[in-house]
Amino acid sequence: MTSTFHSGSVWVGKLRPLWGRMAVSTVLVAACLALVRPAAAQVVPDGDKGGISLTAGGTASGYEVGYGQQKLLGVAAIVDGESRRPLGFEAEARWLMYHETNGVHATTWSAGPRYRFDRGKLQFYGKGLIGVGDFTFPYNYAHGSYLVISPGGGVDYRYTRKISFRLADFEYQYWPQFTFGAMNSYGLSAGIRYHIF
Repeated sequence: MTSTFHSGSVWVGKLRPLWGRMAVSTVLVAACLALVRPAAAQVVPDGDKGGISLTAGGTASGYEVGYGQQKLLGVAAIVDGESRRPLGFEAEARWLMYHETNGVHATTWSAGPRYRFDRGKLQFYGKGLIGVGDFTFPYNYAHGSYLVISPGGGVDYRYTRKISFRLADFEYQYWPQFTFGAMNSYGLSAGIRYHIF
C-alpha cells in the first residue's frame, strides 16, 4: 500500500499540474522582456544592442541528498535564455534516479534568473532558481511534492559558435517544507549546451 506525504503548504501540490504551463509562460515573458529596448534619439552602439539567444543542453549530475545522506547520480535538461546584457534566464529539470538505495530518488523542476560574465571563451555565471521537487521515500512507501530553492553557479566553455561545454555547475538545493524538517542537498554537474539561435 502506498501512502502520500503532503508538504506543509497545500499550494505546492496544487501547482504541480500547472507547472508545465507556468514554465512555458515564464520563458515567453522573459523572451519578450529581453527584446524590449528603450527608445532613444541616438543610435545604440553595436555592443549594447538587445536581442535574445537560446541554448539548450544536458548534464550528468552527482548529488548528496540530505535525507539519509544519500549519494545519487542523475541527468538534467537545461534551457538558457540570454541577451547581450549579463542578465538572463535558466530553466532546468533534474532526475536523480541512479545509484539509489532502497528506491530513494528525487526529481526537480526549477527556473529563475541567471547572471553571467564572459572572459574569452569562458563564461562564468550565478543563478537563483525556484521550483518544485518530487521525492520518493524508501521502498516506494511514500511520495511528496515540495518547494525547492536552488542557488548556484558555474562555468561554461565556448568550443564553437554553436557548442559549449558546461565544465562545472554547482547547485545547492533547499527544501524548506520537507516532511521531516527542512532538507539541504548539493551537487555538481557537467555537460554540453547547443546554441539554437
